[in-house]
Amino acid sequence: MSFAASNLVRTTHFLAALWYLCAGTSIATADERVPSYNRDIRPILSDRCFTCHGPDSGSRQADLRLDLEEYAHAVAIAAGEADDSELIARASSDDPDLMMPPPDSKKPRLTNAEIETLRRWIDAGAKYEPHWAYIPPERPEVPEVQRENWPRNAIDQFVLARLESSGIAPAEEADRRTLIRRLYFDLVGLPPTPDEVEAFVLDNRPDACEQLVDKLLASPAYGERMASWWFDLVRFSNTVGYHGDQEHRITPYRDYVIKAFNDNLPFDEFTIEQLAGDLLPNPTLWQRIASGYNRLLQTTHEGGAQDAEYRAIYQADRVRNFSEVWLAGSMGCAQCHDHKFDPFTQEDFYSLAAFFADVDRFGSFEPVGKNKTPDVRPPEIMAWTLPVYEALAEVDAEIAELEKKLAGDIPIDWQENQKKLTALKLRRVELEGQFVPTMVTEAVPPREIRILPRGNWLDNSGKVVEPRTPHFLQQVSDNGQRPTRLDLARWLVDGENPLTARVVANRLWKRYYGIGLSKVLIDMGSQGEAPVDQPLLDWLAVEFSSSGWDVKHL
Repeated sequence: MSFAASNLVRTTHFLAALWYLCAGTSIATADERVPSYNRDIRPILSDRCFTCHGPDSGSRQADLRLDLEEYAHAVAIAAGEADDSELIARASSDDPDLMMPPPDSKKPRLTNAEIETLRRWIDAGAKYEPHWAYIPPERPEVPEVQRENWPRNAIDQFVLARLESSGIAPAEEADRRTLIRRLYFDLVGLPPTPDEVEAFVLDNRPDACEQLVDKLLASPAYGERMASWWFDLVRFSNTVGYHGDQEHRITPYRDYVIKAFNDNLPFDEFTIEQLAGDLLPNPTLWQRIASGYNRLLQTTHEGGAQDAEYRAIYQADRVRNFSEVWLAGSMGCAQCHDHKFDPFTQEDFYSLAAFFADVDRFGSFEPVGKNKTPDVRPPEIMAWTLPVYEALAEVDAEIAELEKKLAGDIPIDWQENQKKLTALKLRRVELEGQFVPTMVTEAVPPREIRILPRGNWLDNSGKVVEPRTPHFLQQVSDNGQRPTRLDLARWLVDGENPLTARVVANRLWKRYYGIGLSKVLIDMGSQGEAPVDQPLLDWLAVEFSSSGWDVKHL
């Protein structure tokens, strides 16, 4: 049975919910276990302490960092001796002048249970760990299980191992009527017809489910279902969003996304084409259309708009969306200051913005634009929609066949076939006349990007920055040239990038089971949540990237 079919049959929604319940219970009751920094300690310190004692140098108090082991151990933590640790003394104190967090921080006091967790961690050596999301995933060993005949794939084994560790049996396999409805809603977002239900119930083939999964994955509705997920992530809209909320022209990008999912375009290519389709050698029309991603943001066309202000707004919006979609990072915080919980600095924020410095030909108010609808937002090109593309493909196939006949040695009615060829070419011209305008990216000489102190677009005193990925992650490969959006896109899907494959696998798990393995989908940083089963998430991430970024496989 196929990977997708067996996963959907055996790993039912109810089983998944049961697994999360038992996972939470086992964590809550494992008092004898040594606390883990990533799982148990970092969430406490991040929530209560990092605002004043974390990465942001602008708000750091007493020159104390609790996010870095060497600083914390030097001042506040006596490894192996919780009673001698200033961290425990301050967290336990009732003295308003000593207690942490201080009363004026408006943060709640640590609970007795949290203090006890910190005590046990310190007594065990106060071992820090690199943040789980910033370490490139490696394929873990698939766990052994007692019910050896139950699993049909590795996912089943991860799930069953967790269930068995809590003494819980897996749910029964769903009945046929339930299963077909789950498959339809999950894969195409639509219910099956009564006739389709009855046909599946009566289908006695051993691979009936596999056949149904393959049929649904091949359905045009699958691409539409997946596109709706992607459109939410990239804030797709056919209007400008501000003030008059005029229409803008971006329909072919919508069709590109639907086609990409239906064609099972590898996710690495899907990423590269959207961020940098215009920078590819001899880009196809679809790749140019894909570059419209960079134009998907709110824009203003109000007469009184300040050009420099909206340039700053647009560049910040691009960095925020880029970081949320592919990195699950809340980099918006670093627009005005170093991130308070994660290692992202303000310079990281503006260095990422520098990758997009070649996107804006105009600022807030294009000279050819009017405050009307639909709005004109150059650069735009004339492009096909999906129905026109499909019709053109049919016409081109017929033209190629006829031209082959006319050029061959086999006797044919030359005059009749020439008439058909002429009619087809006229039809092609007619279809090209149905092309519509769509916004695209066309690289221009990059403008200068400065760090804006406190995000103030009026302050030009900040440092000039060049394109660079976050300082604590692997840097882009640029061959000694100024890095481009194409370098950035390739960096995202490089095997050493720790985030992209995890982020997508986590989001797709949520798509099918209602909750992510790491629950906060847009934040895999310190304020997010560690996965309930990191080995499973890492296995999925490695499986995804090593499969050639095959979305349907995942």
